[in-house]
Amino acid sequence: MDTVSIILIAIGLSMDSFAVSVTNGLTIKDLNVKRVLTISFSLAIFQAIMPLVGWFAGIGIENYIKEFDHWIAFLLLSFIGVKMIYEGLKKNDIVKDSELKIITLIGQSFATSIDAFAVGISFSLLNVSIITPVLIIGLITFGFSLVGLRLGKYFGKRIGKSVEIFGGIVLLGIGFKILIEHIYFQ
Repeated sequence: MDTVSIILIAIGLSMDSFAVSVTNGLTIKDLNVKRVLTISFSLAIFQAIMPLVGWFAGIGIENYIKEFDHWIAFLLLSFIGVKMIYEGLKKNDIVKDSELKIITLIGQSFATSIDAFAVGISFSLLNVSIITPVLIIGLITFGFSLVGLRLGKYFGKRIGKSVEIFGGIVLLGIGFKILIEHIYFQ
């Protein structure tokens, strides 16, 4: 497999992480450098590790995980999205900093990287060396996550208090997108 194909796959895989990053940028008031790097690194490392895990798993597990991987992603993103909408609808005059808890970040990272597991299985079936794809996928996801966080922060200042509701809707949308793609298009 050529490098251009791997880059295109990496861009495709990083789109969910990008959308989650925009949402995080919208909802986290104090988005300092440490948080930006932590979020971007978490999303990128999961996106890079999942193809590696899929590559090692090989063809044997593909038939088992393919049946419900979309449900796992959908449920995780829906739970996080509904929680954000609920928090955004609560009657609270104080604008709070929506802190991203580590368990939520891990959930986001895992949910957005499930498709990368299947890509890793595909790489193993095609006898693709996994080192280059893992590095490219991780780097591109990291970059897209950085950009997404900055865009979310930029627009968050202009939107106001409804950002948590919007962010929750975005996460629900991503969850439904994953579910629909897997049910109807695969």
